[in-house]
Amino acid sequence: MAAIVLAILALSTLCSIEAQKDGFSVELIHRDSSKSPLYNPLETTSDRVTDALRRSFNRVHRFKTNSVPTTAAESDLTADSGEYLMKISLGTPRFDIVAIADTGSDLSWTQCKPCSQCFKQDAPFFDPSKSSTYRKISCSASQCIDLERTSCSTDHSCQYAVSYGDSSFSDGDLAADTLTLASTTGRPVAFPKTVIGCGAFNGGTFDEKTSGIIGLGGGQVSLISQLRTSVAGKFSYCLLPISQAGNSSKINFGSNAIVSGPGVVSTPLVKKSPDTFYFLTLEAITVGTKRIKFTGSSLGSEEGNIIIDSGTTLTLLPSDFYSEVESAMTSQISAKRIEGPEGLSLCYNAKDEFKIPDVTVHFTNADVKLKPLNTFIRVSDTAICFTFNPLDDVAIYGNLSQMDFLIGYDTQKQTVSFKPTDCSKN
Repeated sequence: MAAIVLAILALSTLCSIEAQKDGFSVELIHRDSSKSPLYNPLETTSDRVTDALRRSFNRVHRFKTNSVPTTAAESDLTADSGEYLMKISLGTPRFDIVAIADTGSDLSWTQCKPCSQCFKQDAPFFDPSKSSTYRKISCSASQCIDLERTSCSTDHSCQYAVSYGDSSFSDGDLAADTLTLASTTGRPVAFPKTVIGCGAFNGGTFDEKTSGIIGLGGGQVSLISQLRTSVAGKFSYCLLPISQAGNSSKINFGSNAIVSGPGVVSTPLVKKSPDTFYFLTLEAITVGTKRIKFTGSSLGSEEGNIIIDSGTTLTLLPSDFYSEVESAMTSQISAKRIEGPEGLSLCYNAKDEFKIPDVTVHFTNADVKLKPLNTFIRVSDTAICFTFNPLDDVAIYGNLSQMDFLIGYDTQKQTVSFKPTDCSKN
C-alpha cells in the first residue's frame, strides 16, 4: 500500500512539473449548457437570459465594500448564479466534485462529511477520512494566520469562516489535499497540498447540483495564487456567446494562457483592497464617435476604478456616467424604445432592424472594441436590451462584454490582456 501511495504522489509531482512546462486547459461549462448539471431543458432562451440577468443583480452584493468575502492547463467552466462551473477532483483516491468557478472569491471549499448543517446537495459529500493525502492545517501555520476570520479548534486545527453579501456562507476545517484538474489536452494534472476548506456548516443561495466554490480571485489562498509557481501566475479564458452556451468554454493555465498575436491589447492590474478582486482602470467609453470620460465610481476616480468579473452578467456603471453612455447610444439608434424586463434600462423592439453603434471601452493602454453581441442581447421574442446598466455601488465589467475575447491574466506582470477571438474555435 505504501508503494502505491508513493507512486501516486510521484505521478502527481510529475504532472504538476509537466503543467509548469507545457501548460494545460480545463473545461468551463455554462449553467445553461447541456453538459451542466443545472441544465433545464424546459427553459426557453428568454427564460435563461432573464434568470442570468437576475443573478447578475443579486451577485452585486458580493462586491460592496461591507460585504466582500472574508477570505499551462485548461479546464471547462459551467455558470451558476451568474457564474461558471468547473469539475475538479479532491483527495487520493480522486473524488469528483462540481463547484462554482468564481473570480470574486479566494478560498476553494466543498461540503464535507460529517456535516452539521449543509445545503441540499444531490451528489455525495467529500469524505476526508477516505483521502490518504488529506491533512488538517494547524492554527500556527502561515496559511491559517494569513487568512481572515479563522479560529482555533480544541485539537489546535484551523477553522475558517467565509461569508458573502448575498447571505451565503461556509464554515469548517482549513485543510490541505491533492487537487486534480481534468485537462482537456491530456491526462489529469494533480497539485498536492492545495489549501481548501472542508465545509461542515454551509448555507445560502447555492444550487443543490453544485457543492462549493473554486476560488479564482487574487488573494493569497486562491487557487490561482497557490498554483502560481506551477503556472507562472498565468490564466486565461475565452467565453462563448450565450447563443452557443450548449458548448463549453475553457480556462487555460501556464503557457497555455499566454495571449499574444495581432489585435492583443493589455492594461495594468491595479493592486487594491480587497486583493480578491481584479481591478482595472477605465478611462472612457466611446459610443459611435462620442467619447465619454469616466468620472469614477465608489472604487475611486483614478486607478483601479472598475472590477473585471467573469461571474457578473451585465457591465455595471455609476448612474451619472451610465446616463451619458445611454444618451449617446439612443441618439444613434432610430428604433422604437420599449419597456424591457425589470432592472434593464434600455431596450428596443426586437422586430425593428437597426444598426448598433460601435462601442469601444478605453482601459489604460488598452482600447477594447466590442461587437454587437457584447452590447445588446435578445431577452425575449420582442425585446433586445443594452448589456450596460446603472449601479451606484461599484463599477463591474461583466461577462457579456467579455464574450468572444481571449482574456489573459498575468499576476506576475500584473496585466490583463484582451484579444478578439472566435471562442468556438479556441
